[in-house]
Amino acid sequence: MARTIVITSGKGGVGKTSVTANLGIMLSEYGFTVLLIDCDSGLNNLDVILGIENLLQYDLMDVIDGRCRLQEAITFDDRCARLALLSVCKNRYLGEEIQQALRCCVDNLRPNFDFILVDCPAGIDEGFHNAVSVCDEVLVVTNPTASAIRDADKVLGLIACYPVLDAAVIVNRVREKQQAKGEVISVDEVEKVLMTRVMGVLPENAFVSMGKRIDEPNVDKSALMAFRILANNMISGSSVHYTAVKKGFFSRLRRRW
Repeated sequence: MARTIVITSGKGGVGKTSVTANLGIMLSEYGFTVLLIDCDSGLNNLDVILGIENLLQYDLMDVIDGRCRLQEAITFDDRCARLALLSVCKNRYLGEEIQQALRCCVDNLRPNFDFILVDCPAGIDEGFHNAVSVCDEVLVVTNPTASAIRDADKVLGLIACYPVLDAAVIVNRVREKQQAKGEVISVDEVEKVLMTRVMGVLPENAFVSMGKRIDEPNVDKSALMAFRILANNMISGSSVHYTAVKKGFFSRLRRRW
């Protein structure tokens, strides 16, 4: 049965969708079957990051309206048969209807995948609650800035109102030199402020920030390593905590079990 994980953020622009896509790619490279569900009806672009936008024929709205079956709305990545995408809908308000459809979708697809990653709209509006309500785990993506951390704290406060939700944080776009000089909020400080386990840290990387796939041949090695470690944490339940130092961001990698 699939682990269902919603990936969310308190504000837009922190790299949530890129993290969702590349985490799914990395998990599939480890041999797991992964379904990505794009719940951002307004700014849905998981298909663009994956490079499969021309392969999509249906979305969940077509399933709801009876134009196709659920399996027909799932598009498999042409680079990896273990990775698939389901887009919820495009520019249509559904209200409570989408939450019911999402729950039915997740319940029906759990036996077919190892991981179901739900890309949640940024913020704390109805789209957030719809996505969180159908998952068992939550990953909150934030940046090491005061505004992003404050918004992440609000999200975590709302998540605490849901039963049986295991929450963790991903700190994205960490700049090594600024961390080493103490010019930005450290990962340790993020963990203390949010009082939530940091599952992984992803360095600032122009390649990933531009919405590229982590499995591209010219990808930056530090970004690749960071996503590998994040995927390992999800699989094993371990935590990896980075401390930026002069010798290099990854030179003092400390595992906390």
